[in-house]
Amino acid sequence: MFGIADRIGIDLGTASIIVFARGRGIVVREPSVVAISQHTKKVLAVGHEAREMLGRTPGNIVALRPLRDGVIADYSVTREMLRYLIRKACGSRGRFFKPLVVICIPSGATAVEERAALEAARAAGARKTIPIEEPMAAAIGVGLPIANPGGNMVVDVGGGTTDVAVISLGGIVVSASLRVGGTMLDEAIIRHIRHVYNLDIGERTSETIKHEIGSAFEMDEEQDMEVRGVDIISGLPKTVMVSSHEVREAMAENVGQIVEAVKSQLERTPPELAADIIERGITLTGGVALLRGLDRLLYLETGIPVHVPEDPISSVAMGTGKVLDQMEILERDIAHLSSFRARR
Repeated sequence: MFGIADRIGIDLGTASIIVFARGRGIVVREPSVVAISQHTKKVLAVGHEAREMLGRTPGNIVALRPLRDGVIADYSVTREMLRYLIRKACGSRGRFFKPLVVICIPSGATAVEERAALEAARAAGARKTIPIEEPMAAAIGVGLPIANPGGNMVVDVGGGTTDVAVISLGGIVVSASLRVGGTMLDEAIIRHIRHVYNLDIGERTSETIKHEIGSAFEMDEEQDMEVRGVDIISGLPKTVMVSSHEVREAMAENVGQIVEAVKSQLERTPPELAADIIERGITLTGGVALLRGLDRLLYLETGIPVHVPEDPISSVAMGTGKVLDQMEILERDIAHLSSFRARR
């Protein structure tokens, strides 16, 4: 039997990783960035420290994101990142007691991608690893009555993926996983500014633009922002003014894909469950849930109220925490997930 300190939940996201320790709550919240030496391949920094190095490293150091589209793109770097985070979450006990780890997996991940995440966590120091699908964890995290016979729709828009699921009686009835998220919105902004202004900007700058003036729907007061980068033609530093309207237009295609994914799953939802969703509304979680106007856009496109929890970024991690507190829920989800994978 595992002790309280020996159980942790990990929301393994493309943009950030959040770790929940049973009995202590969220103990780690770090960007999914690792800085490594080009020569020795040794990990030099993880999380916030490594993120500060993005676009600012000398030739012998590279800062990278080992996760792409919600799944592992670089196994060895992800393993070292998880080793660091597990030790940070468990403290001194982590050196002697390997924890049980509940790890979140995108609903559209393949069996190979899921296995890679579980094996990376085991290699990083986990005694046992148990997967749970992200929309299920998000639903548990925000307190939806998923065990009851009624429809609950969750839209979890993270850094690399958008997971849309309808849940009833503790199981996923219909779901879709779209490899569109905050990272793709950042890339769309970079492309737009490069194309319109001949200005090259970095990942951190585009993310700041998205947070400061980005929106999915028309704002009451449009805003402008000063953006600095490198002129592609002259190679010299340059400053331009970018409007919230053009940032919204730059992201429109990707935002539209998220909206269409939601509408598509509503069309696939059985009528009785659809009636429940109309009454209860759609729950929007994940980092992109904070994009201004996204909830309003979804409401106008579907006619269904959209609810954003107080802390949508932590919803999935909080779900793993509730699962760790109730092992019977964990066992039920494992059985459901196994049968779901077998059917698929």
